[in-house]
Amino acid sequence: MAVTLEPEHVGDYQDEPDRNPDPLEAIARKLLIAIGEDPDREGLAQTPRRYARWWREFSEYDPGSIETLFEGFTDNQLVFVSDIRVWSLCEHHLLPFNCTLSIAYRSDKRLLGLSKFARIAHKHAHKLQVQERLVSDVATEISDVTGSADVAVIGRGEHLCMTMRGIRTGAQMTSAVFSGVFETDGPERSQLLALAHTSGGQSRW
Repeated sequence: MAVTLEPEHVGDYQDEPDRNPDPLEAIARKLLIAIGEDPDREGLAQTPRRYARWWREFSEYDPGSIETLFEGFTDNQLVFVSDIRVWSLCEHHLLPFNCTLSIAYRSDKRLLGLSKFARIAHKHAHKLQVQERLVSDVATEISDVTGSADVAVIGRGEHLCMTMRGIRTGAQMTSAVFSGVFETDGPERSQLLALAHTSGGQSRW
């Protein structure tokens, strides 16, 4: 038996005579025409509005509060948060890439609220990016917010600019930033890499 599913948010796109069109809608219409499509046909009639809305949601993302700190229990405690998955856009091709981040820092009597790691990660992912800069941006903000010089961020990403164009091969790219005690070989770096190796309950490499 065939079942027809109604598109989501149909009511959001009903005629609004007093609405000022987003300039991005005109860009979307030109794009559709340039690739040989009819922007007024059924199925595409509301696409420019959806396109504009998505770009605004992406570029105007509000991470909320990212600076909530709590008193810690011991000095120099290693905090490691793994498997934070974010989506961003490759600035070279405007195609998406996903990146799974692991973030670590050594606390100095102050602990960053757990949700703030994800908020900081999303804040820097919601812009045109490259993975190397995304990882660096997150590390810098974690250091600024916590006041810790000992920060590490490891990112593993898959990029559609490689998977669906060009060579068209899936691959995982890993990039990392280590600062402070994590920069050189020692017990702190060894502990960090051991945690990163087994984060998520499975061996990473």
